[in-house]
Amino acid sequence: MSLNFKLKRYQKDFDHSYCLGVYPTLELLTYRPESVLAVLLHSKGLENQGITKIRNFCREQQIEIIENDNLVNKLTSRGNTYAIGVFQKFNLDLDAAGNHLVLVHPSSMGNLGTIMRTMLGYGKYNLALVEPAADPFNPKVIRASMGSVFQLKIKSFREFTDYWGSYADHALYPLMTNGEIALPEVEFQPPYSLVFGEEASGLGDEYLQFGTSIRIPQNNAVDSLNLALSVGITLYQSWVKEN
Repeated sequence: MSLNFKLKRYQKDFDHSYCLGVYPTLELLTYRPESVLAVLLHSKGLENQGITKIRNFCREQQIEIIENDNLVNKLTSRGNTYAIGVFQKFNLDLDAAGNHLVLVHPSSMGNLGTIMRTMLGYGKYNLALVEPAADPFNPKVIRASMGSVFQLKIKSFREFTDYWGSYADHALYPLMTNGEIALPEVEFQPPYSLVFGEEASGLGDEYLQFGTSIRIPQNNAVDSLNLALSVGITLYQSWVKEN
């Protein structure tokens, strides 16, 4: 593919996005080469071994390389970015037979990227986002995920009930501070969906009606845990039960 539009600082309504950095760009080229539109390189990365890999891959796949220091600097706020992958956004149907992670109104781009990387660590590849939600294709999210986004299936839904209606055969496990069962006691029934609420307030009590609600045991010195940490604990626990 070749670019037929002018590159500008990322905006959510673009059909394309950017992954900033050598490692995320290699992840893009490895796992979603069909989505790559071009790769930008900075002259400061000439001695970087990852840049050599990028060049070789682009040559083999006939992907356009643009060497332009000013353009790289324009598209990123960090001065040590040597590579930028330009790619077409994608929206993939979730695996109906796989287990899902469902995030309801996540707002932190850092949390979302961290969660994506944690998902891969514990064998989860399907991410549902209930809007409004942080943009999964924002370069900040992609960088926080270290390119893990390119190994996931991600789909957005306007309402939680839209997700539920599409995957009605999944056992639902909403994570709530007043959940019915403590996490270590849960026997997950696949295919299942782990459901988490937004960073500030979590899931409302109306989610108690969906499936089996779970609570993470914790010291009462704090009212709740960070979203990314809560997701990580739960993914680990489910992974241990499955393995």
